[in-house]
Amino acid sequence: MSGRSDRIVPLAVKIVVSGGLGVGKTTFIGAISEIEPLDAEAAITQISMGVDAIDGTESKTTTTVPLDFGRITLDPSIALYLFGTPGQDGFSFLRHDLEEGALGTVVLVDTRRLEECYATVDHFETQGAPFVLAVNRFDGADRFELDEVRRVLGLRGDVPVLECDARDRGSVRDVLGALMDRVIGVRAAPKGRGGVCV
Repeated sequence: MSGRSDRIVPLAVKIVVSGGLGVGKTTFIGAISEIEPLDAEAAITQISMGVDAIDGTESKTTTTVPLDFGRITLDPSIALYLFGTPGQDGFSFLRHDLEEGALGTVVLVDTRRLEECYATVDHFETQGAPFVLAVNRFDGADRFELDEVRRVLGLRGDVPVLECDARDRGSVRDVLGALMDRVIGVRAAPKGRGGVCV
């Protein structure tokens, strides 16, 4: 048929980027997105400072409300649609909606505030959904061995833990690649032997 396009339409895959307030979710998505990322940043007000813990991120002046969005085409057949969750506890209901239908999750953490990661890690471990933990390296922050981060957070041995610079496209790509490997590994595992149907 004349005029017919043979262009391949890539498979759309939903990926969630989660973590607490100020861990770098907006930066992570902005570093890799091939489209102008949608970010809904709002000013942090005096009122929110009394509700949201910003210790260690006092220079942060904006926060995501209600989500970040970007896209990266891995190859002509697969496009990742990245959804960044809001970090504030008051928007936890949105996080659940954003997680619906996601193939996997990147959980970003800040070693200056590791104690804020427990709830997020517990949430994804309880769900059984594939995720990787990416330790975002902030300038001036103390460095910890990845095995130490795993031990402190009580992560299972099969959950990948990686270093990440959310500002660097190559670093973000490595994290997303590790997540896709994790998703493939989980989906390929026999049911009843650690496999999770997603």
